[in-house]
Amino acid sequence: MELNLISENNQKTGNITVSDSLFDRFYNEALVHQLVTAYLANARFTNRAQKDRSEVSKSTRKPWKQKGTGRARVGAASSPLWRGGGQIFPNRPDENYTHKVNRKMYRAGISTILSQLIRDDRLLIIDTLLVNDPKTSALLTRLKKLGLENVMIVTGGTDRNLYLSARNIPNVKVVEANFADPYNLLRYEKTLVTVDGIKKFEELMA
Repeated sequence: MELNLISENNQKTGNITVSDSLFDRFYNEALVHQLVTAYLANARFTNRAQKDRSEVSKSTRKPWKQKGTGRARVGAASSPLWRGGGQIFPNRPDENYTHKVNRKMYRAGISTILSQLIRDDRLLIIDTLLVNDPKTSALLTRLKKLGLENVMIVTGGTDRNLYLSARNIPNVKVVEANFADPYNLLRYEKTLVTVDGIKKFEELMA
């Protein structure tokens, strides 16, 4: 299939031929949901620790006798039913929240997302996006010409000047194609991909 190619002045400069298997795939909502869920779970950092009933600092003496008081029987103040008692299922710092996603599923999910972005007119392909010096104002000027505010820029390789120019701009993110993740592809209003980024996508997803 062919997609429009634009310049930094937001003018159409021609067409680019891309892979149908990567950019013209049926949208699989269940697969995308699984991919995003796995991405967020794998990014989860576990540092919370809670205590169970054997770890809280409470007396082990029986609060009152078993029978004759008219109240419910209770064995210790460390019971999870009591305020200040232990947790029934406490969080642990060594909990494992990771989800496994095999390579075939990941590639299919990214292809599905890219295809849907094209159908929703949220993916733009640009010849090049060069920033000679790491200046935020220079990149802001280019993005303004393109009419972009909330955008993820995907490049084929490392562009330090572009990264440094974008890191202080809210709602603008610069990543290489091999680090583009399903969550951010969906989160940003627009995705701007360079020609090198398209080639890198096709190489990675082949």
